[in-house]
Parts: sequence; structure tokens; C-alpha cells
Amino acid sequence: MFRVHSSIHKGFSEKSASLFIRFLQSMSRKLAVISGGTRGIGRAIAEEFAKNNFDIVISARNEADLAEAKQNIEQTYGVKCFTQKADLSNKEQAIAFAEFVKSLNQPIGMLTNNAGTFIPGNVHEEADGVLEQLIETNLYSAYHLTRGLIPTMITQKSGHIFNICSVASLKAYPNGGSYSISKFALFGFSKVLREEMKNFGIKVTSIMPGAVYTDSWAGAGIPEERFMTVSDVAETIWSAYSLSKNAVIEDIVLRPQEGDI
Repeated sequence: MFRVHSSIHKGFSEKSASLFIRFLQSMSRKLAVISGGTRGIGRAIAEEFAKNNFDIVISARNEADLAEAKQNIEQTYGVKCFTQKADLSNKEQAIAFAEFVKSLNQPIGMLTNNAGTFIPGNVHEEADGVLEQLIETNLYSAYHLTRGLIPTMITQKSGHIFNICSVASLKAYPNGGSYSISKFALFGFSKVLREEMKNFGIKVTSIMPGAVYTDSWAGAGIPEERFMTVSDVAETIWSAYSLSKNAVIEDIVLRPQEGDI
């Protein structure tokens, strides 16, 4: 633990002392890595971990969204927010983002694979290429980013991986099409990873949320109170992360109180 000599401390202004203490704290902060972290569930997760004194690393495809998130998180929570523009459906960009995270040389406390997209439709009617697009975005992004960061977590003998699956990972529903296929696959990836990481001290949790109110539901004509909030998901993830090292929640299913929409 760092100590500040009393004579030096007296020479500091209150503001300088506060900044110095914050600097010392930042040297030991863990990273919370969130793909697709500028909006919706990803943004709520980033803010929840920033509130709990984690430095944040987020990726997204929009540079302006990244800049806004960085400024807001750093000013609001007094932590660092590192950003990189990346389309994680692209293997090379997913690997490059993992290398960026490792270049920060801070312990990785948590990785949330949140990047994803939804295209409604039925398998027999959807456009050619929809399955490939959804698999690349919803599954391969998590696969390549996780593989890039796992060696660091194994060396640390710690870390927690959260995969944002869906209730569609558990039960197919009308107009779910290839989206459901991709989320079933992500859940399968998460279950395999859980088994592989048991002996390395790395936790893996699959998150299966039902309808959460985000921009994609705006204008749908359904009352907002019918949905869960992004904070519901973020706070649940923080609670799961906060357990002792001897316990892990493997699967979490969240639904609106009145059921699926």
C-alpha cells in the first residue's frame, strides 16, 4: 500500500492531494472491457463498473459515440476510459482490439461480449447472407475477442467473462430466424468456455435478457414500463461479478415482470 509522507502531504493543496491519491489508485485499477460499449446495455455496464472504480475499455463502430462515451465516463466517474473504433464482426479488427487492451498493461477484471445485432425474419424467407452477418457479429466477435484476451487472464489466474446471449438462446420464437440461431450458438460457446476455464480461476457467465428498453424499441408503440431497463442488466452483472472467488453464477435469465414481449 502506498503512503504519503506527512510533511509532503502538508505541502499539497487539498486538490493536489486528491489528484495524487487518485493517481495512486489508478495504478492498480482493473480493466472492464465491453464490446459495443457506447449505447444501451453495453453503456450501462461500462458506467456500472466505472462507478465501482474500474478503468473502462470499450469498442464501437462510431467514432463520435466513442468520443462522447469517453468524455462522459471520465468526467462523471474519475476513471480512465480507453476507446477503439472497431467492427468486431471482422476477425482482424477483433484481434486488433484485443491487442489494444493488452497494450494497456493493466489487469483485466472483466470482459463483456456485448457487440451484436438483430435482424428479424424467418429462416425460409430472410435474405441471403443474413445468417452469415449475424453469426459474424453475434458469435465470431465474442469468439475472437475472448481468444485474444484469455491468455492474459490465464496468466493472472483471474477474470470474469460475461456473454450477452438472449432468451432467444433458450427458445426459438416467431420472426427470430437467424438471430435465434446466432444466439443459440453464442450460448453454446459460453457453456464450452465455462467448462474450459474452471481450473484457471476464470469465471464465465451467460446472460439471457428478455426485452430491454433501448433505441431499437423506441417507436414500437409498447409502453416503456413493459420493458426491463439497461440498468437492470448492468446491476445484475455487477452483482454476479461481486461474488467471492469460490462462487460463480453460470446462467442468468432476466425477463420483464409481465413476461416476454
